[in-house]
Amino acid sequence: MARLSWSDKAIRDLEAIYDFIAADSPFYAKIQVERVVAVTERISMYPESGRSIPELPHLPHQELICGSYRVVYRHETESETVFIVSVVHAARLMKDELLQQPDGQDGPS
Repeated sequence: MARLSWSDKAIRDLEAIYDFIAADSPFYAKIQVERVVAVTERISMYPESGRSIPELPHLPHQELICGSYRVVYRHETESETVFIVSVVHAARLMKDELLQQPDGQDGPS
């Protein structure tokens, strides 16, 4: 089982998803966040289960779809760590900028 590490951006993404859904229903916001967290736990057990990001095949990132959201991650086999990079709405086209931290990093090093 790989170790999970969430980027600051991914945490902010998840908080924003919660806030957006909670404006209408705190109950369903909690359920959606729990589903995303459950998907990341599955990723830690099966890090190669995701697919390459269709819009960004040149990057080493993968994604799993969770309802209306894309959980984007990078698996580093040497350290057996899965970095959760971003959580974005599935209707959104992925761009390199969506994966970057404010300091230009795409997750912990």
